[in-house]
Amino acid sequence: MPTTPDLPDGRPAGSEDQFEAAEAVHLAARETVPVDVRPSVPAGHPTVTVDPGDRATVRIDPRNHKTVKLPTQRRPSESRRRAPLLVAAGFATFWAALVSYVPVAAVVGLARTLEGQGGLGGASHAGLAGWLLGHGVPIGTSIGPLGVAPLLLTLLAGWRLNRAGLHVTRAIGARRRGSPRAALLVATTIGLAYALLGAGAALAVDGRGTEVSAGRAALNFFLAGLAFSLIGALRGTEALVVTARRIPPALRHGLRAGVVSALLILAAGAALAGLSVAVGGGQAADMISAYRTGVAGQAGITLLSLAYGANGVVWATAYLLGPGFLLGTDSAIRLTEVTVGPLPTLPLLAGLPDGPMGASGAALLAVPVLAAMASGWLLTRRLVGVHHVADGHLAPRNPRNPGDPAPAEPAWSLVLGAALLSGPVAGLVLGVLSWMSGGPLGNGRLAEIGPVPWQVALVATIVVAVSASIGAAAGRAFRAPARK
Repeated sequence: MPTTPDLPDGRPAGSEDQFEAAEAVHLAARETVPVDVRPSVPAGHPTVTVDPGDRATVRIDPRNHKTVKLPTQRRPSESRRRAPLLVAAGFATFWAALVSYVPVAAVVGLARTLEGQGGLGGASHAGLAGWLLGHGVPIGTSIGPLGVAPLLLTLLAGWRLNRAGLHVTRAIGARRRGSPRAALLVATTIGLAYALLGAGAALAVDGRGTEVSAGRAALNFFLAGLAFSLIGALRGTEALVVTARRIPPALRHGLRAGVVSALLILAAGAALAGLSVAVGGGQAADMISAYRTGVAGQAGITLLSLAYGANGVVWATAYLLGPGFLLGTDSAIRLTEVTVGPLPTLPLLAGLPDGPMGASGAALLAVPVLAAMASGWLLTRRLVGVHHVADGHLAPRNPRNPGDPAPAEPAWSLVLGAALLSGPVAGLVLGVLSWMSGGPLGNGRLAEIGPVPWQVALVATIVVAVSASIGAAAGRAFRAPARK
């Protein structure tokens, strides 16, 4: 009869240590909370190890007392089922489209129903046309194409698509993975789903007094869905942080400063537009009452003017920069010239200047310059508030801890390089917004509406690059020395 071999310390192999270890693992496997079991046994005895957080099935080989194999499986929280990408993207995209469409249909439906101009069918048709127009899809009518998109509706749709990208990354389990590939996959899927919705809306609108190209609608909706949802997907996966770390510091800070400059100049344009409309409030009220369409019709005209209020902000920004904007062929509205013909009676146009500006025009030209200088000064403050570390990345300083070393002065090449790069970035942002804010209003005299994009982009690039460089250099040269 074979004998049981002894262990190195002289104890028999069938000692109770082996069974105690197996029992401990068995109890750990029955626990609802994962347990790390590491029995303390003398050297040479069989050891049983359960990885932290894993549920294990233990198999002890009686022929080898020094080796224990532990096939493990994932925790229930890691192996739970995620939503399929197509399902999550389809639902989120449909919800984003519905939220941006319903306000348009509600406003149009209220005006048309109370005024006796059609029912829900007509309101739905007109709402779809306005929804398509908000995405830059021109609408063909009997008077020509309508192509001036209400940017407020565009911003609403972009916000919902941004949220859709964020929600889909969470639904499929890609949150905080830092994967640009996952973010691009989510954005592409949402863009394709949004393109299908846009093409369907174009087919529904086409042929009922309006002409819409389904191909153009699909392209515009795909680009909008891809661009806006990609921002949300990058935020959800935190791939934006990973991508930013790979960008050279001068370019990274130049991108940030350029966007800040564009936003500050747009804020100045919004202030100018609001002040102009407020000054011409009486004229705007007379325009609304001239329609004589009742309360619902006047409310619709007011809401329509609000929808195009974002366009007015961009036009006022172009006015501050110098190139100005057009309100029809052979027209020009800029600081040094105001040439317009007969205009539609829209409350938004009540704030138009009566003529060229004199000495006050020079003061208005200084507003974008000051905004860009402020952006350059903020750039220097941000660079001063970070440390340069060995690998070229930037780590934030802790001002509450006096034991931290004083931040190193940012190099002049970094300060001036980022400030100069902010010019093209701001020019690109303002040029794209100028392009989006304009378009035709028929084939007649109003076939050209809005700023000339390349002129705005060129002037903004020069103004921001020079002014931001001055502000950044001043902040770097005259910064107060750090306290010791």
